[in-house]
Amino acid sequence: MTNSSSITHFLLLAFADTRELQLLHFCLFLAIYLAALLGNGLIITAIACDHRLHTPMYFFLLNLSFLDLGSVSTTLPKAMANSLWNTRAISYAGCAVQLFFFLFLIVGEYCLLTVMAYDRYMAICKPLHYELMMGSRGKTLKGNTEPCIGIKTGVCFVNYMLSSLWEYGGYIQVCWESVFQQEVRA
Repeated sequence: MTNSSSITHFLLLAFADTRELQLLHFCLFLAIYLAALLGNGLIITAIACDHRLHTPMYFFLLNLSFLDLGSVSTTLPKAMANSLWNTRAISYAGCAVQLFFFLFLIVGEYCLLTVMAYDRYMAICKPLHYELMMGSRGKTLKGNTEPCIGIKTGVCFVNYMLSSLWEYGGYIQVCWESVFQQEVRA
């Protein structure tokens, strides 16, 4: 007879065992989450409402704020719920989805920061070329493919990360099943 058990959820390591410290962690996570929402919301609102801020630097800053909102919103709500309700469980699918979105958004932030660094490099070190490269409103590129190389590299890196996660995720599951089977036999 073979063991056909499967993993349905994980148990997360608690930050504290006492209820008072768990509530303190909830308040701390709530303050961090609200500060991130408020700060990024103000940046998004300011850039969207003021037409003078529709320049490449602020366009990148707007996208960085959206990515930051997404990355904070994937992890902190579950941590707050676990601290508030004194639970430690997360489903296998929920963990996989949370990990996927968090990695996707963090890699997106790093790629955007790379493009922002290249944009500032061009603006500071080669100001005459920068004016030729940017469109009249400053948002569209005119026939230059150099910034696209960084974006393509970022997309390839994200593809590599996701394929590695898919491949090693199956490997980890096979290893976990073999360890579980060894413990059951002992």
